[in-house]
Formats: sequence, C-alpha cells, structure tokens
Amino acid sequence: MSAGNEQSRQWFEDLAHSGQVDLPSEKLGWLDDARQQARQAINTLPVPYRKQEEWRYTSIDGLLKQNFQPVNDPFTALQSVDLEDWLLPEMDCYRLVFANGRCVPHLSETSELPDGVRVGSLRAALTTDPDLLATWFGQTANHSQHLFTALNTVLINDGVFIHVDSNVKLDKPIEVLYLSLALEDAVVAHPRNLVVMEPGSEATLIERFVSTGQSVYFNNNLSEIILNESATLIHHRVQDESSQAYHLSNLFLSQQKQSRYRGTALALGGAWARTEYKVKFLDEEAECRLNGLYTVGEKQLTDFHLDIDHAKPHCASEENFRGILYGKGRAVFDGRILVAKDAQKSDAHLHNANLMLTRNAEVDTKPQLEIYADDVKCSHGTSVGQLEPEQIYYMRARGIETAMAQKMLCLGFADEIIDTIEIEPLRQHVHERLHNALDRVVSEQLQAEEVA
Repeated sequence: MSAGNEQSRQWFEDLAHSGQVDLPSEKLGWLDDARQQARQAINTLPVPYRKQEEWRYTSIDGLLKQNFQPVNDPFTALQSVDLEDWLLPEMDCYRLVFANGRCVPHLSETSELPDGVRVGSLRAALTTDPDLLATWFGQTANHSQHLFTALNTVLINDGVFIHVDSNVKLDKPIEVLYLSLALEDAVVAHPRNLVVMEPGSEATLIERFVSTGQSVYFNNNLSEIILNESATLIHHRVQDESSQAYHLSNLFLSQQKQSRYRGTALALGGAWARTEYKVKFLDEEAECRLNGLYTVGEKQLTDFHLDIDHAKPHCASEENFRGILYGKGRAVFDGRILVAKDAQKSDAHLHNANLMLTRNAEVDTKPQLEIYADDVKCSHGTSVGQLEPEQIYYMRARGIETAMAQKMLCLGFADEIIDTIEIEPLRQHVHERLHNALDRVVSEQLQAEEVA
C-alpha cells in the first residue's frame, strides 16, 4: 500500500474512533454485532481512489483534507422561529427536523399520524421498537462492501425510522428537514434512515438538506428503503446545502412483487456532493422510476451513481437525469442497468442530458447497460450540448431580451424533471430556487462576454 493510501485509510480510522456514540444498545446484540463488523470493514475495505471504476471521475482528496468533528449532543436551543427561513409555505405535512444529524423532537410534527404509521427518530425507536428494527436493519445496506457505509454504521447516532403497516395509505406527505448549523469546527453527521413499507401501503416522503451560512461540514447519509408486495413510495430529495459542504447519500432500495417506487433527486448545492442509488428487484412486476436534476457551478462537483439490478423478470425501470452546468462546475453521471439472465420481459431505460452554459464547465457521463436476457426492451443514451443560437435569435426576434431568453430555455430544459413533483409548494420552491440561480449566472455570463 502506498503512503498516500495509508494516510487516506488513517483518516477513516481516526474518524471512526472520534465519536462517543451513546446509543441505547447495551442489550441489542444485533446492533453491536453490525457495528463491530463495520469497524473491521474499515480496516480492510479499499479506500476510494481514481483507479477504481466507480471513483474514476470523483476525487475524495478535498474531503480527506478536512478535520471533521462529530456532534453527539442534541440541539435544545432551537425554536420554531429558527425554522421559518426553511419551511415551505402552505405545505401540509408531517415533519421531522434534524439538526447536525440529531432529531429535534420539539420542532417535529408527528402527533396526528394515523394508526399503523410510525414516524420518528431511529435513536428513539431503538428503545421503543427494537425488535422491529432488528428485522430490517442492515437488510439492504452491506457495510462490508462500501467504506462510507461502514463508517455510517460505526458512527450511527440517529436517523429516520418510518414504518407503514399493511394497506395503510398516508393522507399527506412526510417531510424530513436536515438542518446543518454553522459551528466553529467542521462537523460530520451520519444519519441512518430506515423506511419499511408493508404490503399494500402507500406514502410520500420528502427529504430536504439545508444549512445556515457557508459552513464546512460533512453529511454521510445512508437510507435503507424496503418496499414489500404492492407497496408504493413517492420519494423527493432536495440537496441544497452550503457552498462549502460535503454531502454523500447512499440509498439502498429493495422491491418486492408489484411494488412501485417513484423518486426525484435534486442536487442544487454543496462543494462536493455524491448520491448513489442501489436498486434491486426481488420479485416480478416491480417498477422503479427515477428523475434527477443537478445544477453545478463554480468550484462545485456533483456526482450521481445509479445501480439498477433487474434480478427478476417482468420488472420496469426508467431513469431520466438532467444537468445544468456553468462556471467551472463539474458533474459526474454514472448509470448502470444490469439485466440478469432469467430477467425476461424486463423494460429498462436510462438517459442523461446536460446543458453547458460555459466553456469551462465539465461533465463525465457514462450510462451503461449489461443485458444477459434475450427478451427485453432496454435503451440508454446521453447528450451534452449548449443553448442553440437559433433558439435565442428566434426569441429575440419576438422582443425577448437575451438574458430572459437564456433563462427561459434553461427552465424549459429543467421543467421536464421539476414537473414530476406533484406537491405544489415543493415544485414552486425548486422552480424559484433555479430561477434565482439562473438570474445570477446569466447576468455574470453576459457581463463576461461584454468585457471580452
């Protein structure tokens, strides 16, 4: 092992030993065993580096230069007024609030949940529902195969626990607000989430990652999502964090017969952000639809990795991701669909489109299909391009200013993804967030062209 790799591994080992985790797990042997196995994995798993295919375009060097400190104590000083800047007007929902990885119960709103629904802190559920957690915890996320997953397992301190009983259909969405507070030290949080949808249940989940100020921190988020037979989950995720934040989300999704998952992933902030989806069909006639939008600007890197495993026949998946890049922003899209030998009648489609607003922006896109069955409908593709001068000319000829024409074209490009969000307050929030960003970007670009 090279000196550089030894130093990188030491970063993981030091971080794994830095937290004083005080989970109520003295009598939970299954949790202690999982954490012990994860500690061993940290000592043996390869450290991500550029020669590994899945990390070929994404360096963790900037992450390893940070001296992150864990936050173990809950935040009790936060008040409702402190959340006003991040709450979406007119959105009626159940809500969980987390601050630097720890649940804030007095700011959460779960008191009127219907019968058969558990929504709360994973930490609290270790006391109230340990047997239920033991059934599902670690079922889809293998901490012996992924170094950041192992790190999350070792340092798990809190997270989201959602369990919906059979045939229960929630009347309104569940929102989880992850708030990262500016502190003097660069902090790290390891939220561990478990979502279990029993047969025939239906729910909508919204996750939003936001922050105060421009603080440096690291969110190492891990979610296990289990959809049992005929269960349905609509899942929207909005990552809109500090321009100095590091963000890593690993989502492990397992689907049983006739289950339905529809996800929308939006990456709008962060200095270094990576999101991984690992989807596996465990029975026939399951369906997964994923839409994504990322905006990447100066000194930003955003990375999406999709691994869709068609292990069973008669399943369908569709992934549509779009990116808008400007400044010296960098994006990575690595999508892989695997169709197993016995997965006949699979229907799988993957596409990634990118709009480059500046010459210095960069995208590495690699959609992949591995097909071992012979009776399937599969496609994949990618595109990278700029705004068409003819389109801008056409709009200017009708009295639309250049800046407005460029913004309208960008918003039209993004709306194919944004319009899949059926919740009006959330859709409007994302649209306004993108509109404001484009105002700044287009203005700066036109000024630069005038100077040139």
